Amino acid sequence: MRRNNYRPLARPLWICYQCRAAHSAAANDLRTGQKRNRLIPKTPARTRFAPSPTGYLHLGSIRTALFSFLLAKRTGGQFILRIEDTDKKRTIPDAERRLQDDLRWVGLQWNEGEYYIGLDVWQLGRNTKGSAGPDRGGPYGPYRQSQRTAIYQSYAHDLLTRGHSYRCFCTPERLDMLARHRSQIGLPAGYDRKCIDIRLDEAQERAAKGETYVVRLMVDDYPKFDDLVYGKTGQIASSITKNKLDFMDRVYDDPILLKSDGCPTYHLASVVDDYMMNITHVIRGTEWMSSTPMHISLYNAFNWTPPRFGHVPLLVDENGQKLSKRNADIDISFFRDQQGILPSALVNFAALLGWSHSQKSDVLLLQDLQQIFNLKITKGNTVVSFEKLWFLQKAHAQRVVVTGGAEFKNMVTKVSEAVERQWPRNQLESILHGRTLFEYISLLLRADAKSYTNIEAFLSRNNTFFTASLNRPPYVATSSKKLSSSAETSSSSVAEIHVPLSTLCTAAIALCLVPESHWTAETHRLNIASYNGAVDKSGAKEDLAADRAFERELYHFLRWALSAGAPGPGIPETMEILGRAESIRRLEEARGLTCGMTKSISGFAHNNERPKDPSRKTNSGHTWMGSLAPR
Repeated sequence: MRRNNYRPLARPLWICYQCRAAHSAAANDLRTGQKRNRLIPKTPARTRFAPSPTGYLHLGSIRTALFSFLLAKRTGGQFILRIEDTDKKRTIPDAERRLQDDLRWVGLQWNEGEYYIGLDVWQLGRNTKGSAGPDRGGPYGPYRQSQRTAIYQSYAHDLLTRGHSYRCFCTPERLDMLARHRSQIGLPAGYDRKCIDIRLDEAQERAAKGETYVVRLMVDDYPKFDDLVYGKTGQIASSITKNKLDFMDRVYDDPILLKSDGCPTYHLASVVDDYMMNITHVIRGTEWMSSTPMHISLYNAFNWTPPRFGHVPLLVDENGQKLSKRNADIDISFFRDQQGILPSALVNFAALLGWSHSQKSDVLLLQDLQQIFNLKITKGNTVVSFEKLWFLQKAHAQRVVVTGGAEFKNMVTKVSEAVERQWPRNQLESILHGRTLFEYISLLLRADAKSYTNIEAFLSRNNTFFTASLNRPPYVATSSKKLSSSAETSSSSVAEIHVPLSTLCTAAIALCLVPESHWTAETHRLNIASYNGAVDKSGAKEDLAADRAFERELYHFLRWALSAGAPGPGIPETMEILGRAESIRRLEEARGLTCGMTKSISGFAHNNERPKDPSRKTNSGHTWMGSLAPR
């Protein structure tokens, strides 16, 4: 079933879809000037991700799935999802659905494989060739190992008839006694091939009578193999023990292929499945590297061409210890549901764990990775730094806010839902003043995207936008300084510039004259920059210092008045987000706490009455009003 490596000399008149995709990828490399990695196949790669539903997906498994996905997409090939569910005792009931949901969440959609919708499995693509029902996705199903037992038994029987394997009738007690004996004399474990000389017909007769047995592969030497990451590696020495003490107790490493209950071991099942599903490249963790020579031996026994193997290194913490649940290497739901990580940020983070690229920025989308992926994977264990994850999270959050679209709508919806859970609806309505919460959150996210890490942290930072009652501390002015030169002395003296609270309150009144139709961040920014305060000035240099001192103090006062001094978006953006009515209410409340004035700001604002302010600039008489100044 595996495709031959034959390449015709003349170009055929018709090229299949997969080959056209591969040719297109190669042409794209030439157009973009990228050097194609010599390990990237020139023909479409068929890769697979084969998780076991005995646990949930974690960071390491998502990285393995991602690399397999990217290799397939880079070459115009296919990515297959196969469920290895033969270990029924350890299977977790909801694990298979969870792992499929997690793969979809990060965008790793498979071309063939099992598909869940609710409690049912449905068909993906065309009818499945050789399957027992309509619940398979693709031409090589079933894609669940528990439904392929008869296939594995058939191939194991084929090895028996061709002399590459044999039935072993040894009891567990005998095997345990053999292992303890070898351990006591300091020899490694192994099997002594007691059953290898049983004739095939005799073994078949004993099996037919119900005698318990396993099927073992007969292996004398394990071959080396060319790993896509590590190069030439593997075992070449004979598996027969060379120790002189072992001459009388010679053992062999003949792995079990079929267990006594008729179910296959992982080794037989994965090799048969990869062959039958036409898998060309296998990307998996280094924990499987020691088993690969065994798998190569099994391919050789079947006279099959093995796929190319690539083993990715382990993920470790800063102390070199393998990641575990204690240091955040847990299932994907932790990153999604508890930490609020964006799927694009997690995919970007996983891709950079042990893989290098030549791009100017580490901030990459899945579609970017599909275009540039290669097999430049580090050979050593990869130290995971979660600071990088939060850097990427911020970068992708800003990207989502800037580009908008479905991702931004989803972010706004999730933040809105969190707000509704945390604050009463009537309290929110008193701030929204007829606007929808979706519109309000959209403005806030656009104004403070650079500080977004996750929903919880974002709402904690911006909680003053959702409550009408601010717990303001006593107002404390900033200390602004200017340098004043003296003609009599060569040294400079430092004098403080004090901005009266009454001047700040007057400025707040002036800023509130902006009508609803012009209540935008740009208008407020221009008006604040145009306004100055009544401070002593004695020259051009002093004027500039005084203006800057007043502007800093005004920003400080407005932040205290509008958000109780909490960090957040800029003041112009804050005023736009809060809206005119809520901004005026907060400024009026702050003025009462500081200046003790009785006439309300809203009185000026609603009556369009301008406060008397001898300190305003006189460029055309109305520069302090910025864009609203009469022309």
